[in-house]
Amino acid sequence: MTTYKDRSDVFAELGTKLSIAEIFATLLDGPVPIRLTCYDGSSAGPQDSEFGLEILTPRGVNYIATAPGDLGMARAYISGDLIAHGVEPGDPYELLKAMASMKFRRPTALQLVVIARSLGWELLKPVPPPPQEAMPRWRRIALEGLRHSKTRDAEAIHHHYDVSNTFYEYVLGPSMTYTCAAYEDPAWTLE
Repeated sequence: MTTYKDRSDVFAELGTKLSIAEIFATLLDGPVPIRLTCYDGSSAGPQDSEFGLEILTPRGVNYIATAPGDLGMARAYISGDLIAHGVEPGDPYELLKAMASMKFRRPTALQLVVIARSLGWELLKPVPPPPQEAMPRWRRIALEGLRHSKTRDAEAIHHHYDVSNTFYEYVLGPSMTYTCAAYEDPAWTLE
């Protein structure tokens, strides 16, 4: 497995090809607080890091490159192209906190060209959004009037709020409080 090493000559030539981990490390300004491993065999960050991300496929890089930040990572994670290590699958918050400390630098024009060539133009084309997110224009226009009208919205409000307190007590517990239901101990009850 290739590990990223500080290479000051990495951009010496326009024809240089970087690994995914080298691209990641190049864009960071400061230490890498997590371990990144990639499908191309490269890695960056401390081997003994408590948290890690594993990019399993080129599509995972594609999601991250074309929708930087939370959206790209979320799409890669949901599609199975990205795995989080060191956290429970439904509780990535400690990893996200570690990642929040990362500072990124703006690459130079030369660095952008080298990164684009290293990834390949195919990985820089956005992945089409899932059908649920990209309704055809004709359908959006046709349904827009049906989605929101005073009558339809009033019915939705009535359906949601005009139910008995018993229903909400079943769903929310005796406190009748909305909660994310994050449990520190599996034995905890909703209350």
